[in-house]
Formats: sequence, structure tokens, C-alpha cells
Amino acid sequence: MEKQQWSENVIIADADYIDKVAFNLIVNFERMLGRRIPQADMTRWVDCVALDGGIREGDNKIQVLLIHDKTHSELENFTPSKLTTDLDGKAFNDHLGEFLFSALPVEEMVDNEHLFCDSLMHICSQKEVKRVMVVPNAEQYYDGVRRALKGIDDEKRITVFAMQPMTGGNFRQEILGYSLMNALGIRGEEVIEQ
Repeated sequence: MEKQQWSENVIIADADYIDKVAFNLIVNFERMLGRRIPQADMTRWVDCVALDGGIREGDNKIQVLLIHDKTHSELENFTPSKLTTDLDGKAFNDHLGEFLFSALPVEEMVDNEHLFCDSLMHICSQKEVKRVMVVPNAEQYYDGVRRALKGIDDEKRITVFAMQPMTGGNFRQEILGYSLMNALGIRGEEVIEQ
């Protein structure tokens, strides 16, 4: 069996959760701004997450792991949206480097929290991985993520994204809503004017 090769930079996200948050932002901002909000641009979103996670312009390799319920093979509020055909095994290049997507369905023998946290611990234990951007369903299993990251090498740069600041943890934190607002085309000055 061939050993999985990991990049120095990894984004691990709960796809069902980011889709739900994008939906909530669309509904709320359409009402607030009085205009239609398009689906979130996945490439723009991962760019924002990468920047918030400390990646700078260059020839970087960034792996994006999207964990999802096996019954949800499509994101309703992102484009591209089909996890298994539009995203899994696909890649794109831009000013930050190459982003390579993998979609991992949650099978019946495990739940989202355990697959997410076990995958996170495995990724963080890899010597070649230097930077991990973590987008969990913080409402449901933030404590599991915090436990999974508890003894991780201090040399690794770990950034956890949530909709609000969370307590504790030996990692950086960023607000998930900012990257999603950017991907939805919502500009800060629009919000300030309201």
C-alpha cells in the first residue's frame, strides 16, 4: 500500500457545516442588503482561508480535505458544488499556489466528529505538514477538535475557524464568517452602510 503524501499546507473542513453557514449568511445578508447574494465561490473561499492561515503568495501546495455526510454529495450554497465530481481529485492554481481537493464521505461506522477529529490528528502527526487550517462544526464538536490538537508539535501553525471566538486551545483562531462573506461577494462597506 502506497503511503499518503501530504503537502506542507492542509485545509480540513466540515463541508456540511460550511454549506449551512453559507446558507445562513445568504439569507441574512439578502434581507439586510436588499439584494440577491450568489453562491459562495469555493476557490475564493479556500484562498481566504489560506491567507488567514498564514500562507503567502508563492509556489505553495495546499491540500483541501472536505469531509461530508455520504448522503450529501453536493453543496447547495457553493460553486462548484458537486463534491464527488466537481471537487474530489480536482485542482487549481493561482497566486498562492496549487490547491488540490479531496472529498471524504462519512461512512456509517463512524460519525462526523470522530472522522473529522481522527483525520485532524493524523494530518497533524505528519512530519511534512507545517500549517493546518481547521474548519470544524464548532457548534457540535469544538471540544473534540481541542482535544485532538492538545499535544500537537508547537512548530506547526494551526488555525481554527469558527463563527465566534472559542475558549482555550493551543492554536490560532479566525472568524469563519469573514472568509465566507468574501466568497459570497459581500463587501465590508456594504455592511457598514446598513
